[in-house]
Amino acid sequence: MKKIPLLLMGCGGVGRKLIHHIVSCRPLHSKQGVRLRVVGVCDSKSMVVASDVFTEELDDECLAKICKAKSNGSSLLSLSSLGACQVVSSQEIARKAIDIAALLGKSTGFALVDCSASDETIAVLSPGVDMGCCVVLANKKPLTSSIEVYDKLVSQPRRIRHESTVGAGLPVIASLSRIISSGDPVYRIIGCLSGTLGYVMSEVEKGKPFSQVVNGAKSLGYTEPDPRDDLSGMDVARKGLILARLLGYRLDMVDIKVESLYPPEMQPDVMSVEDFLVNGLPLLDKDIEDRITKASSNGNVLRYVCLIENSRCEVGIQELPKDSPLGRLRGSDNLLEIYSRCYKEKALVIQGAGAGNDTTAAGVLADILDIQDLFS
Repeated sequence: MKKIPLLLMGCGGVGRKLIHHIVSCRPLHSKQGVRLRVVGVCDSKSMVVASDVFTEELDDECLAKICKAKSNGSSLLSLSSLGACQVVSSQEIARKAIDIAALLGKSTGFALVDCSASDETIAVLSPGVDMGCCVVLANKKPLTSSIEVYDKLVSQPRRIRHESTVGAGLPVIASLSRIISSGDPVYRIIGCLSGTLGYVMSEVEKGKPFSQVVNGAKSLGYTEPDPRDDLSGMDVARKGLILARLLGYRLDMVDIKVESLYPPEMQPDVMSVEDFLVNGLPLLDKDIEDRITKASSNGNVLRYVCLIENSRCEVGIQELPKDSPLGRLRGSDNLLEIYSRCYKEKALVIQGAGAGNDTTAAGVLADILDIQDLFS
């Protein structure tokens, strides 16, 4: 039985789903000759870690208690009575994580798994790479940090997986990596990389006011608590930067042209969420309606897309032919068109659910198992 130790950073929706998948897949993994040993779980304030990471792990009962505590909004510090484990406070998390990486990193296949939404994990991931650790990311921020941090994280390309940073569980990164490795030059990528904005654009196309659609998407749970987190386009820009860097473009976030769907005077530091939803959004209806009418007169539809071409990356609303893959897109699916020498006339199209804790966590789990082929 191959035993794979891992440290999970981030115990929000994705992290808890990952723990659930790890536990529920025990019988399947056993048949595959694999055992995932969760030696530690941390959030931004505390860490629960096995008393001896060489020989012990957080058992499934312990993992269930961790998930329950986090679901209830409790701190991991409340779990100090879990038996053969330690609870570490915030000041010691990074040092403890690096100590574990130093002990387990080189030959065990030890994986640092980042399901957080923080750039503070870079302080652990970067030295972890030097120690020979594997790195598995759902968190986009490390890969969209400075180009120097990015270079460090991908310096051992066979030891890093980050499928779930773009398109959740969709095989976007894997497909692109295979195309690049085959020597087939990718010259254009265009795609809808936000289920929220995909849903919004396809609904306003039906004649519904933009404000009504956004409020409806929020009530359905499609948006962040503050919909401006989605409407700003920054999440799409981060995904675009990850793809652009994968293609070899030496870009930073400041190099990406990003179209926000609300003006500066409606930013969160100026207008409250409630004020934005009630009074701000209706002011945007007319402009979106006019753009839809103009696009329709040209035989086109509007989609909020990421475009990577000619060493540039831009994010925003574009007019696209109705009969194109993106033009036919409806609902909250993600869709990516990849154009290369081999996919010149007809793009390689990847489509499916591109968000959700369940799908994202499944992608992370697949990455953890995939990377272990190095240590078989």
